[in-house]
Amino acid sequence: MSLQILTDRIKDILGTDSGLGATAKFKTEEGSVFVDGKTVPNSVSNEDAEADCTFEVSTKNALKLLDGDLNAMMALMTGKLKIDGDMGVAMKIAETFGGK
Repeated sequence: MSLQILTDRIKDILGTDSGLGATAKFKTEEGSVFVDGKTVPNSVSNEDAEADCTFEVSTKNALKLLDGDLNAMMALMTGKLKIDGDMGVAMKIAETFGGK
């Protein structure tokens, strides 16, 4: 249930053309949310595909990050968020989702 909410929230934030130009995956305990920002319109699915950057985070904490209730840097330092892959893409994701 929460994975679907997370997927829908990410779709809403990205819109049809986020300008991301990369792929990203949010890997949670409930499954994955794959973002293909290379295609226009952008696509968001629950596919577990290879991504330029992978964020390992609980569904609950991912929703808190999107709501601005959890600071990404604090989440990284406390182990609530792990990032693997292209850090440039991670920064673009932070810009895209920041303040939404």
